Amino acid sequence: MKIDLEVDALGLLCPLPVLRVKKRMQPLPSGAVVRLLADDPAAHVDVPHFCAEAGHAFLGVDGTAFTLRKG
Repeated sequence: MKIDLEVDALGLLCPLPVLRVKKRMQPLPSGAVVRLLADDPAAHVDVPHFCAEAGHAFLGVDGTAFTLRKG
């Protein structure tokens, strides 16, 4: 899968990883695939919730790498 944008939020605590990816995704077209690197344990709840609320697709997580598609 081609990643259009990678956002490094390692070391940041809730809600900063979600806020950072939200800001960086704004200029991307719909369908863009984004990888968010976040090691905050709350990200496992926050990122899927953010996707559901904002209309993005949560594609999965592998360790600290969350993948989503802009809606």
